[in-house]
Amino acid sequence: MIHGLLLVMVGLLCGFVVPHTPYPRLALGAHVQFVTNGLLLIVMAALLLKLPHSVGPRSAAVMLLAAWLTWLMALSEAANAWWGTTQMLPIAAGQASATGGAAWQELVVKLTHIAAGLSLVVAWGLLVAGFLKKPTVAGNTDTQVRHEFDRDA
Repeated sequence: MIHGLLLVMVGLLCGFVVPHTPYPRLALGAHVQFVTNGLLLIVMAALLLKLPHSVGPRSAAVMLLAAWLTWLMALSEAANAWWGTTQMLPIAAGQASATGGAAWQELVVKLTHIAAGLSLVVAWGLLVAGFLKKPTVAGNTDTQVRHEFDRDA
């Protein structure tokens, strides 16, 4: 839950910086990414902590990895407000009149977006599967997952 709350807080603070960057349109994208992905992670954590489910500790670990990778993606978007890369986000870059960043900057933005995107799809797939499957009474995985998320908080 703490990842989501902090992403929202950083996103709100980023909103103050948007007009002061070389590429405000890209900074606005970063601001939106922080806030919306933060809300997404808050919802994920709230579902896991408050509703009965069959999400196991390994699935919870994948969800936690997705949260960390989301941080990297959002931070790369914030950096992109100064870099102006064009390969991964061509529509936003075009609207921002970005000219492209250095090869390593393009690579950072591309890798962080791909990793975060794939991990979030897998994490939400596991979350949905954990809610579709009947919770086990004997294993009580709900308590194990709560411990996993509380420990990270």
